[in-house]
Amino acid sequence: MTGSPAARHAGVVLAGGRSVRMGTAKAALEWHGSTFLRRTVGIVGRAVDGPVVVVRAVGQRLPDLPFGTLVVDDPREDKGPVQGIAAGLTALLGRAESAFIASTDLPFLHPAFVTRVLRALDGPDGPAVALPVAHGYQQPLAAGYRTGLGELAARLVEQDRLRPAFLFEACAVLRLDEAALRADPVLAALDPELDSLLNVNTPADYAAARARPAPTVTVRLVGAGGASDPSRGPRLVPAATIREAADAVRLPVGRTAPAALNGVPVTDATTPLVAGDEVSFLVAGPGD
Repeated sequence: MTGSPAARHAGVVLAGGRSVRMGTAKAALEWHGSTFLRRTVGIVGRAVDGPVVVVRAVGQRLPDLPFGTLVVDDPREDKGPVQGIAAGLTALLGRAESAFIASTDLPFLHPAFVTRVLRALDGPDGPAVALPVAHGYQQPLAAGYRTGLGELAARLVEQDRLRPAFLFEACAVLRLDEAALRADPVLAALDPELDSLLNVNTPADYAAARARPAPTVTVRLVGAGGASDPSRGPRLVPAATIREAADAVRLPVGRTAPAALNGVPVTDATTPLVAGDEVSFLVAGPGD
């Protein structure tokens, strides 16, 4: 492929980990009517203008994914996240300039976090990696990478240098501490505690994640003429998907729901929602 990449930013979600501490594959774990993998792919997809790649283990069965998701196999078993990073970035080479790479177990990830991290990579003279450092740790699986790093990551795997630190030693890295992340006013308002970085590693973590309520979103019911129905909205409801938002206002909805998310039409009722979202449903009035 020649010329400039078709997109500025894409996404990679790593789904092929062994999940030893969890005891079961995390990709298919349920959270508020969705799965971890479906939610993470959808959230990353909302923040990028390019494709989202899921990297899985060879033969791994995946839950349902959004239309257009690219799935690639991890060519080497048990080589850790750098192998997944290599596979995902290689699949995106020529398709996008950079990618947000996420583990599958980030149910509280917010598009504003993805946007903030990827913005640090904009421009030809920017770093190769935008690496959040928060909650006491570097966060290589919630970070931004230039897609050209795929070759370097693959070379490190061949050398059995499997820790992300080896990758960071070989390229320019911009570390984003909590203050730098919260300096973004949108992120500070929508994810002030940086819950985007809370991953789920154990059954206890999973129980705690499931105990947390769904995000609070605004729902509006709009008539055929485009006007809101004053008798039924706007309403603040807990909902993690378009379907849950419809259920919260007792509105039947299917995969082809006449709905809009933050003003953009959506047809997939499994589309994930986050704090600050506004969902509008087109409803027929008495005379429609």
